[in-house]
Amino acid sequence: MAKERILITSALPYVNGIPHLGHLAGCLLPSDIYARFNRLIGNEVLYIGGTDEHGTPSEIGAKKEGMDVYDYTTKYHNLHKDIYEKFNLSFDYFGRTSSKENIETTQQIARELFKNGYIEERESEQMFSITDNMFLPDRYVIGTCPYCGADNARGDQCEKCTKVLDAKDLINPRSAISGATDLEFRKTKHLYITLSKLSDKVREWVNSRNWNKLTIGIANKWLDEGLEDRSITRDLKWGVPVPADVFPDMDGKVFYVWFDAPIGYISITKELLGDEYKKWWRLDGGADNVRYVEFMGKDNVPFHSITFPATLIGADENYKKVDVLKGLSYLNFNGGKFSKSANRGIFADQAIEEFEADYWRYWLIKNAPETDDTDFTFERFAEEINKDLNDVLGNFILRVLKFYNSKFGLEVLHNARNSEKEQEVIKTLSEKVATYTTLLQNMEYRKAMSELRSIWVLGNEYIDEIAPWSVYKTEPEVAGKILVFAMNLIRIFMILARPIIPNTAERILGKLASDGDWIFDVEKEMSVISKGHKFSIPEYVFTKISADKIAELNEKYNK
Repeated sequence: MAKERILITSALPYVNGIPHLGHLAGCLLPSDIYARFNRLIGNEVLYIGGTDEHGTPSEIGAKKEGMDVYDYTTKYHNLHKDIYEKFNLSFDYFGRTSSKENIETTQQIARELFKNGYIEERESEQMFSITDNMFLPDRYVIGTCPYCGADNARGDQCEKCTKVLDAKDLINPRSAISGATDLEFRKTKHLYITLSKLSDKVREWVNSRNWNKLTIGIANKWLDEGLEDRSITRDLKWGVPVPADVFPDMDGKVFYVWFDAPIGYISITKELLGDEYKKWWRLDGGADNVRYVEFMGKDNVPFHSITFPATLIGADENYKKVDVLKGLSYLNFNGGKFSKSANRGIFADQAIEEFEADYWRYWLIKNAPETDDTDFTFERFAEEINKDLNDVLGNFILRVLKFYNSKFGLEVLHNARNSEKEQEVIKTLSEKVATYTTLLQNMEYRKAMSELRSIWVLGNEYIDEIAPWSVYKTEPEVAGKILVFAMNLIRIFMILARPIIPNTAERILGKLASDGDWIFDVEKEMSVISKGHKFSIPEYVFTKISADKIAELNEKYNK
């Protein structure tokens, strides 16, 4: 199998606040599983993540907590990093957009855009809040969407219909900071990226992409409606300063957070690799053979399918641009949105205190919102964890290992049986493994999880049909060989599950004294555990979630 170089980025979570399960399901977990899977099959992977830190929310959050804004973002960057480590997200590097590398890279790209004629300075009117005594960034003006009627649309975009907006479009606008309605437009100067000039180039590039239906639909909707020139600067203090050497009239202004945040993928790579970043991001530096895959929720798709690529196209055609953009829908909680302030939903820091990461990883990817929104309930969560992880996978592991130990001890005394029945299992398993790996390569997570579960079921069906506990009564040697065949199935199951439930997989592989290497030949894998091999028994594989626990969780998180 030819090896690939794969660059993976996941939408940078905003540093303000604690991520909830929707953030994990919508981009973070799918990207991690894709990275882990590609490492498993031997591809060279660079998996980049980080926190998006600039803009008004950080300024306001820091003021509320009485902190310097950099210290505030550092606090929450570390909190995010800690949570993602607990969920076993395997970033090669987790950086931040407030770094000097991002400041330098953003300023340089802005210079390139200006030199190429794609940035213009314009006088415009911007919403000013008299009560707050400040210009309001578009996202801090809220009101009714003029297109779909959603009553909580932001001034830059309506989350419900994904239509790009301007604050002046909103009906009954108000300040998102104070709720004040004493708003007025005041003149100010800003820099604009002329997307209208880049429209044909962007459309040609989009048409060359092989994206999923959700992503290509959103991108074409933007293009068909006509790309409008967008302001890329703001009247704020916390952000990437506009370089005075090129834009002397922009003194004191910063770049819009949506301009510098995606550039963070490049700058975070620079922070990690220095000048070697070019091998991943520059077509004239070695990135021509890189496959670049992005993951994000549908609300972020327009900026990554249109605005960020347009920025790179306008700056320099030699920047690597995304090949595959995996857009996902939303994860809801009991039919509504997650809300920390309303005590609605379970957030990532709380979730990891209730159950170990593998429970969440399995359920969230099995129910990935790939086409439509998915609804989380504790009842559904418990049912699938109990049935799939406990009853199918955990039960198979424990009864095979415990029965062998009870009859033969903790050293393997047999080689795996290889009769017609075992050859039949190997053939079926080989077909299923091929399907499973193809589905993961294609990022079809729900189908992949269905196939993985069917692989686990195959092991149970084999052991139920062959019944080694009955065979043992008359042919103990044959029973031992059957159980060793089943031990090799356990090993394969754990290797296949490593991208999904890495903690459990490593723990069980450790009990089997196996390194977990994969050689893509199921028949050869079936002889890895053989005579003379030593193993141990795990105290548990998974623990069932009780009805009482479900009631407790609903009381705690669904008031």
